[in-house]
This record gives sequence, C-alpha cells and structure tokens, in this order.
Amino acid sequence: MAKMKAAMAAVLVLEKEGVLQAFGVPGAAINPFYAAMRERESITHILARHVEGASHMAEGYTRAMPGNIGVCIGTSGPAGTDMITGLYSAIGDSIPILCITGQAPRARLHKEDFQAVDIESISRPVTKWSVTVREPAQVPRAFQQAFHLMRSGRPGPVLIDLPFDVQMAEIEFDIETYEPLPVYKPAATRKQIEKALDMMAAAEKPLIVAGGGIINADASALLVEFAELTGVPVIPTLMGWGTIPDDHPLMAGMCGLQTSHRYGNATMLASDFVIGIGNRWANRHTGSPEVYCKGRTFVHVDIEPTQIGRVFNPDLGIVSDAKIALELFVQVARERRDAKKLKDFGEWAGRCAERKKLMHRKTHYTETPIKPMRVYEAMNEVFPRDTIYVTAIGLSQIAGAQFLEVYGPRQWINCGQAGPLGWTIPAALGVVAADPTRTVVGLSGDYDFQFLIEELAVGAQFRLPYVHVLVNNSYLGLIRQSQRGFDMDFCVQLAFENQNIEDPSLRSYGVDHQAVVQGLGCRSLRVTDPEKIEATIREAQSMAREYLVPVVVEVILEKVTNIAMGTEIDKINEFEEIDCRHPEGLQGLELAGLLE
Repeated sequence: MAKMKAAMAAVLVLEKEGVLQAFGVPGAAINPFYAAMRERESITHILARHVEGASHMAEGYTRAMPGNIGVCIGTSGPAGTDMITGLYSAIGDSIPILCITGQAPRARLHKEDFQAVDIESISRPVTKWSVTVREPAQVPRAFQQAFHLMRSGRPGPVLIDLPFDVQMAEIEFDIETYEPLPVYKPAATRKQIEKALDMMAAAEKPLIVAGGGIINADASALLVEFAELTGVPVIPTLMGWGTIPDDHPLMAGMCGLQTSHRYGNATMLASDFVIGIGNRWANRHTGSPEVYCKGRTFVHVDIEPTQIGRVFNPDLGIVSDAKIALELFVQVARERRDAKKLKDFGEWAGRCAERKKLMHRKTHYTETPIKPMRVYEAMNEVFPRDTIYVTAIGLSQIAGAQFLEVYGPRQWINCGQAGPLGWTIPAALGVVAADPTRTVVGLSGDYDFQFLIEELAVGAQFRLPYVHVLVNNSYLGLIRQSQRGFDMDFCVQLAFENQNIEDPSLRSYGVDHQAVVQGLGCRSLRVTDPEKIEATIREAQSMAREYLVPVVVEVILEKVTNIAMGTEIDKINEFEEIDCRHPEGLQGLELAGLLE
C-alpha cells in the first residue's frame, strides 16, 4: 500500500484502464487532478476552447477505434453543465465517455458556493452512472466502477464529480494489485439462434438490418460473413453504415425517411422477413410501424433488454451483445450450409442488387451556384476508400448519407439520436487525435460549422490535420425545408450583407468563414465553380499534410435546394431529378417489379 492524494489514485486507475488521451479545460476546482496528470505525464491532454467541445472530442475519440474510451475534464459548475450535451449525445448512441468534473469542497455543497452545482443530479438522465464522490477512499473504486459500467451491457457515458478537498485528501491505495473489473455482456443461446434461422428459412425475401451495436461490438466482419453464408441482403441503419462495404453485392442500401437510398426503401418494402441486430428501430429509419412492419416478420437482437419491444413488438426478441450473437449465427449457419440445409435466396438477392444498380438520384449537376449533390459526387471521386467521414445534423448530413460512399466500420461517425449542432468540428478533432494516420473529413452546413467554430484553434495548436468540407447555403436548410409544411420561411436565413467581403457576389452569404478560419490558425479554400470542386479538395488534402492543421473547403451552394425525404418510407418526396438507369425509366422499373 502507498500513501497518495486521491487525485493521484484516480490518474493511476485511468492508466491501468488504458486511457492515453484526455480533452478538457483546467480550472480551480479540478486543478489537483491536473497536477496529478502533469506529474505522471502518461495521459496526453488537449485543451479545448469550450467544455462542450471537449465532450464531443471525447466522443469522436471513442468512436474512432475499438477499445477507446474518451475522457473529458472540466472544472466545477458551468463546465459540467456545458458537457451535458456531450453526455446526451454519447448515451443516445451508446458511446462510452468518461466525464470528470471538479466540485466545491464538501463543506460548501448546498451553500450556493461559487460554481457549486448539483451536477450529479443534473447529469443523471444522460449517463449510465453519475456520482459525486464524497469519501476520498472511494475515489479509485468509483473510477473502477465507471469503467466497468461504461463497457458492460449497452455502452454509455459516466460522470464522476470530485470535490476539491476529496481530490486533495491522502489515502492508502495499492495500484500494483489493481485490475479492471470483468465486463458483462448478455449472450444469445444456441436455441434462440436456431429459432431465428428457422424463421428466416420460412421466408422468401429476408433482410438483415445492421445497427450501430455491431460497430460498437467490433463485429462487422462477422456480419458480412453471416450475410455471405446465408445469402441474405443487408440494410444498414445510419449508425450501422459501414458494417458492410457499400460496394458489397449484399449491401442493399439504407432505409429511412431522410438518410436513405431509393433502392434501400424499395427493398425494405418488398421484403417479408427482417432480422435486426444491434439497432433501435429509430423513427427516422422506420417511419410509422404501421407502414414499416406491414407484411413482415421480425427478429430483434439487442444488448439492452428494454429495447426489445420499445418501438414495436418483434416476433422473436433476443437479448445479446451483437458480437456474441453473430458468432453463433455464423456457427449455426455454417453447420446448416455444410449439411445442405440452408435455403437459397439467390433470386431475391439478385433482385435487390438490380434495384441498387438502377434506382439512383442524380448527382452530376453543372449549375452555378452549386447544387449540393455535385459536392458529394466530387468527394466520392477524390477521397480514398478508407476515409472517415464525421458529421452532425442538417441537410448536409442527410444529403451526405444519400450520396457518399462508405466502405468500412467507423468510417461514418455521426451523432445519430441527439444531433447537436456544432458537434462536427470537435468530434473530428477527437477522431484525428485517436488515429492521425487516417484521412478524416468533416462535413458541415454553415450553421453547424459556426456553433463551435472556435475549436478549429485546437486543431491548429495541437497539429490535428483534417479536411473540413463546408457546404454554405446561408440557411438553416433542414428547418427551412420543414417549414414548408407551415407555408413559411421564418427566422432561418443566415444571410446578410457583409460589407467586409470584397467580392460582391459573396457578400449576401453573410459570415466570412475564410477570414474566421484563418484567424483561428487554420487554412481555408473557397470554391464557386462545380468544375473546380475536385481540384480544390485535392489542394486541401495537400495543405493539411503540409501545414498539419485543419483545412476548410467552403463550397458556395445555391441557397435553396430541397433534399429527398418524406413522412413514410413509401412516401418519399424526391424534389430533384431521379437518375433512373432502367432503359424504360420509372415505368420500366414498375414493369420489372423492382418497386414492389
């Protein structure tokens, strides 16, 4: 046993649990913890410009690589409340991050002391566990419990609040005998898996819906193996995008009201059996259960028992970690294949592939101002196959999901349930901090970009290079489009006449992003000609490598473009032209039965 400050014991536990990186903002109430980190020099720290930004950096860091747990740190009061949005984003998408906050001394709690707030109670609804540690001797075990909870069952965030005097108190602690607690994961049984495969065998047009739980469990290779063994096409959810490469013959497209492919929705509507693995049946994927479920039998596999039946009641529910379930699915399917007891779904898979080949949206627009579809076409052309895309919410994210191409897990990093504006820049910085060797691309509309734009200075200071594609239409585009239902265009315009912009054609777009980006120490390029998008992106890639800072490519878009979406998966309004590749157009698709 050794005598040490409780703050030092906390840092030693972080080391034992594998923490290498933290993001945060130091302050008076958390300085003892920072002093321990400085003494150990084992955990690299990146200074955020806003504490909410630190929480999003931690989430990006976690999501970038299997096994990572991002840590965000802040002083008392407003630092903790600033990180609530990051905790909400993390719990919504089942992402483990550890939030550590300083707190006023125990004697000052409940006395309305400066920056003393009950962050334990405030954060409880958006964490797996939130605790103010009131006994110094409990500090190391609180951190041990935090990691156990973050990794067990459905992953998620934890907040630990440390009063100043608790951090400073001396305790006896033996780090040499410390071991992380065993992780608990619920497991499917063979009987359950066999039942699910029996139900699949009774179907004619089955699908696998692959959710983000497969990515969290690092089980994408198993998902692909299972699909190939059974010959069943895969519909990834937005959070599960990349579980199967976009160009895999069995990747049947995404389904949904917004972030979907035409062929994905058509295939879902034509199916008669669906097995969902690691997914939540989120409403933007399903629309109403009445339409989504009609004529289909469902199996639902999820790590969280309370998710089974939450949106609709499946015909079979299986509580299991996605990886454990998929290992069994592969094993049983292989046995049935070897015994020649697997049903052949080749004709159905072929029809799905034909839809995927023929049912596209147009991307090659040549107009100026630029249509957003052309931007994503250029991104697909320029960025390499292993690119990691990071994005938040809005028409830029929706169009990105409709038109970009993703080829592997953790290559589409998107805040799905919470969707906080401003998430993209700090999350992208967290991804770069986790793996500086990869091509990382941020994608934002102008409003998301402006929310936490100051975090670009973090990228310049800590040399975190990536390319940020900023599609600027000077609008809250998604809200403007949704306001069509109210016959209004109210308070969603970001445009104003900026007299500081020399080019009169750009003044009406308002904020001079180029000047702001450069003022924050980063590089920036602007493009107004659709024929120059690809060359500008390539130049940005070279600049990021040369200067080791974020490089922003601002693409000036036409101000109003409606992106395909609808109220049900069978009622999607396309708005723009459809690139139908059937020789007889839409009528040909109908005659061929591809829309059924």
